[in-house]
Amino acid sequence: MLAAVRLRGHTSMRKEHEDTLSMLGLKRVNTLVVLSENQATKGALTKVADFVTWGELSKEAEQQLAGKVHRLKPARKGLKSIKRHYPKGDLGYRGAAINDLIKRMM
Repeated sequence: MLAAVRLRGHTSMRKEHEDTLSMLGLKRVNTLVVLSENQATKGALTKVADFVTWGELSKEAEQQLAGKVHRLKPARKGLKSIKRHYPKGDLGYRGAAINDLIKRMM
């Protein structure tokens, strides 16, 4: 299972990116969505990589996040940058490190 968190808002966003985020269920900033891992989902996440971060959920986090959409708090101790991609910033694919970010945002 994949977890995706929206980190950026909609100012100056193209319509196709807004539509993709809406289809994924990421309608607001600091929203977490648990998604099944397949090529269509990965393609959609890659398309909106400038607005979200995602990675593979651990088994314990998967059990804890049983529902589909979760509202999160801003990350404790802040984020590096919402304009640069991981590892220098916080956007894009981050693998198993998504579990640490989710813990900081719960």
